[in-house]
Amino acid sequence: MNTCVFCSIIKKEILARIVYETDEILAFLDHHPNNPGHVLVIPKLHYENIYNTPEEVLHPLISGVKRVSVAVKAGVNAEGVNISVNNEKAAGQLVFHVHFHIIPRFSKDGLGPWPGKRVPEEKMDEVAKHIREKLI
Repeated sequence: MNTCVFCSIIKKEILARIVYETDEILAFLDHHPNNPGHVLVIPKLHYENIYNTPEEVLHPLISGVKRVSVAVKAGVNAEGVNISVNNEKAAGQLVFHVHFHIIPRFSKDGLGPWPGKRVPEEKMDEVAKHIREKLI
């Protein structure tokens, strides 16, 4: 049985540079940061991705993300931060325990914004309709 690396960090079986902790969440420096100060914020309960994480777990999680993002920005004198969640392999999720990335950003850090794509108006209307139909 594979053990979740984040669950091992929660249990203090693996060393992590913890920056914030409550009864419900844990925030620690990413081991392979995009920039110094890149923090991961996770719930202490294991959920694979945002789709199956209950709202009662997400509420303290996103509140913690907000609090930690303010501290990250100030702590490394960043000009801004990116906050992201990768869900599933195709989106770049490497650890299958839901987690938010807080990435400090600097105008000359070389990361840049995501490239945008031009999509025809008809396709945009169709996509919006399909998304609205699938809202639960």
